[in-house]
Amino acid sequence: MRLGVGLSLPIDDPEAIALAYVEAGYSAAVCPPVSLEQPERVAAIRSAFARYDVLLAEIGAWNNMLDPDPVRRAANVEDNVRALALADEVGVRCCVNIAGSFNPENWDGPHPGNLSGAAFELTVENVRYILDSVKPKRAFYTLETMPWAVPDSADSYLALIEAIDRPMFAVHLDPVNLINSPARYYRNADLLRECFGKLGQWIVSCHAKDIVLRDRLTVHLDEARPGLGGLDYRVLLREMSRLPVDVPLMLEHLPQEQYPPARDYILGVAAELGTAFYTPKGG
Repeated sequence: MRLGVGLSLPIDDPEAIALAYVEAGYSAAVCPPVSLEQPERVAAIRSAFARYDVLLAEIGAWNNMLDPDPVRRAANVEDNVRALALADEVGVRCCVNIAGSFNPENWDGPHPGNLSGAAFELTVENVRYILDSVKPKRAFYTLETMPWAVPDSADSYLALIEAIDRPMFAVHLDPVNLINSPARYYRNADLLRECFGKLGQWIVSCHAKDIVLRDRLTVHLDEARPGLGGLDYRVLLREMSRLPVDVPLMLEHLPQEQYPPARDYILGVAAELGTAFYTPKGG
């Protein structure tokens, strides 16, 4: 396993950025800003992170591929094509996005059509187009699991894998995003085991955060720093350690000052379990 993050750094040099991840105690990273129009920077990033043995875990496309406006939707899909091509060129593990939302006001918000057959079919069409346009050799294309859009369960993801039918389509697991009810909150250990049992062979990256069920009506579920919520990290890390490949666990959605305690909590749980995160050689 590798523990990673996207650091906010006041530096631009790829060597210094890669070294900063090592010094901060991480072995995986979000790809630094770069474009295909910067071939020298692409090569420098690829070289620096390989030298410091830090895995470039993901490039995020983060736009709405189900946008109700067909012109915007088409442009967003093309942005995903470029993002996947970039990930493949740099040597990033995966390009990640969400399937999107029919919500006209919030690109990742809830909408009654997000779990419909139409959303599923359009998502299959979008992902096939992206993969067939790029034909990546190294980078996988992935959809992050979501609470109110496909894929919203292990079975939903399996159905997408079968329908898309492309070898470079893989799984980006965000277990907290799947916890969308009290039942899943209290039984999240079972949810984790189900996800890894059904999807393990396709998982190429995971997101790390936590979740709290608040004591007020009707139902309020809030993100939290790892260790301050109800996610069963012992089960998560045990299941991750059994995967056949070296999978990154990426911290996200925290103020920069909260990443060190989140990192230390996860490393502490791993130590209790007798499992280990990879330590980069550091140049």
